Amino acid sequence: MTPTSLPGPVGTGAPRRRLRIGIGGMAIESSEFCPHRSSYEDFRVTRGADLLARYTWTRPDDALAPLVEWVPLVHAVALPGGPVVRETFERIRDELTTRVRDAAPLDGVVYDIHGAMSVVGLTDAEAELTAAVREAAGPDTLISAAMDLHGNVSHDFARHLDLLTAHRLAPHEDAWETRERAARKLIERLATGAGRPHRAWVQVPVLLPGEKTSTRLEPAKSLYGSLADIEARDGICDAALWVGYAWADEPRCRAAVVVTGDDAELALEQAGSLARRYWEARHDFTFVGPTGQADECIAAAVASTARPFLISDSGDNPTAGGAGDLAYMLGRLLANEDLAAGRVTALHPGIHDPAAVAACFAAGTGAEVTLKVGGHVSAGTGVHAEPRELTGRVVSLQTLDGVRAAAVRRGGVTAVLTERRTPFHTRADFGELDPSGYDLVVVKIGYLEPELYDLAADWLLALTPGGVDQDLFRLGHHHVARPLYPFDDEGFEEPGTAPVLL
Repeated sequence: MTPTSLPGPVGTGAPRRRLRIGIGGMAIESSEFCPHRSSYEDFRVTRGADLLARYTWTRPDDALAPLVEWVPLVHAVALPGGPVVRETFERIRDELTTRVRDAAPLDGVVYDIHGAMSVVGLTDAEAELTAAVREAAGPDTLISAAMDLHGNVSHDFARHLDLLTAHRLAPHEDAWETRERAARKLIERLATGAGRPHRAWVQVPVLLPGEKTSTRLEPAKSLYGSLADIEARDGICDAALWVGYAWADEPRCRAAVVVTGDDAELALEQAGSLARRYWEARHDFTFVGPTGQADECIAAAVASTARPFLISDSGDNPTAGGAGDLAYMLGRLLANEDLAAGRVTALHPGIHDPAAVAACFAAGTGAEVTLKVGGHVSAGTGVHAEPRELTGRVVSLQTLDGVRAAAVRRGGVTAVLTERRTPFHTRADFGELDPSGYDLVVVKIGYLEPELYDLAADWLLALTPGGVDQDLFRLGHHHVARPLYPFDDEGFEEPGTAPVLL
């Protein structure tokens, strides 16, 4: 039986069979301004039953089970970081496409990706990967992509896909819902015989950092809030809006809209309207919280009575693509007299430095150590990236989700050093260290994830240097297509928000 011999529409009495749908993909967010290089060891690769166990809707007791035979391909996901080395990309691409061919015939593929992957030597990594998957799957297999809203959606990438959807919340509290939506819409198309829909695509010449596009605030709140209403219209299957990924430097880096449906004219109309609304709102996007330079934020936090007071070390955020190894904020904390003297306390996780962690474990809890902290991969890339000398007492040694972490205290400042790039987003991430017991908590993050947001009595977003610097003008983009807001705000004879059908 071939992929085109679809089951009859529900209720028609036509012969039915279970759909064969593959699941796989490669997901990473890559800052081209980060000196880190993402290798195969950085990826968590799953196959077989472990891959199907990633999702709730692939379980044998799910309502979809009678309709679908799920075919696990391979999925590789990594913590955001620097560009992927070419060998790693090709290794994962080749395994994915080989498994697609071996699994043939497939009715569909749930394509679980991010959308902001950069690969050394390529200018549009997702387009390269997706073209290979399409060739392996063949022209009749429907491919449904689930993406992060910080993806970059070029024409060359999107044309190989049949359905595209993205998160509608930032922070991404709907990440798993997005994947399920991509799967269920694919099944609906196949099970009813609806086939390939029209896709109205357009890019918008706006590129904003993620911390200016949180859906907690306007105008992103209303723009993203309107997607469900667009999707609910007769003739429309899905509506998606991407803000793009600001820390890559490629022509594809910009906002994008895709509206999918059976009514081509309505899809074009809705895509154009959404793109124009995004363009017209470009000046209204603001940071998700109050901002300041590092010393300003520290001084304000020290003077405040709100406890704990959280500060985001936003430029070195490893979950946006930063190296996570800059000791810049550690230096600024120790430069504050109240913190240095211990009159105010601060917890600062997690500086990536495997050598420093090893030295702490060798010394043991309670030992006095003198370390060169930070710059594990960033040293030599700028004045803020150099290691900093830290003399203090080892107050904690623990293993957090398989990663060794050492806490060193000097004065009122406790720095948490990690042997791998590690996010601190939840209470569990801190292990035995209780963040609520400190006056300040300075985390390498941008906007606060939900548990940190709830923890914070007050909060500031520090505009710190690093591979994901919120000040895009300090980074030096050279390869984005111009004109592009905010680098340009004039010279737009026509912003180009007229969509086309893919």
